Amino acid sequence: MSEIDDLVAKIMSQMSDQAPKNTSKTRTSTPSQMATHETPLTTKDYPLYSKHPELVHSPSGSNLDDLNIDNVLKGAVKPKDLRITAETLRLQGQVAVDSGRDAIQKNFQRAAELTAIPDERLLEMYNALRPYRSTKQELLDIAKELRDQYNAKICADWFEEAAEFYETRKKLKGDN
Repeated sequence: MSEIDDLVAKIMSQMSDQAPKNTSKTRTSTPSQMATHETPLTTKDYPLYSKHPELVHSPSGSNLDDLNIDNVLKGAVKPKDLRITAETLRLQGQVAVDSGRDAIQKNFQRAAELTAIPDERLLEMYNALRPYRSTKQELLDIAKELRDQYNAKICADWFEEAAEFYETRKKLKGDN
């Protein structure tokens, strides 16, 4: 474990060395209070964690400054706090568009939608996409769930497209 602790300490040290020093008191906000950025970000705003640390938060609302080794050791940082948020993914997408990488921006949008889905359910959904695992109706039901329950329109469209594609390619459950 000592090697892991040393590695985490080194990473945290490097991150704090690269991040701009903020002399104001660290503020913890709730997810609904997180800062929004009115003007689109550009490649000059990359990387977000050092150029705009006020825009990057954990899912529980903690600031980047709160995610440090001392708080990890105290138990104040939970595994959930180390996940990326939908907001951060969308902001990264803005940077991607500015750099001419529209396809990457679409991936960020899709990933942002997926942050709302519990891990176990997400794995079930991806497993359903494997050839011969699902009927067309099962894939369409997942698309409806994504759209209605998680407001994941891009991912829902993807499942609908997969249902049509698998039907034409004979990749649905029972086709093998």
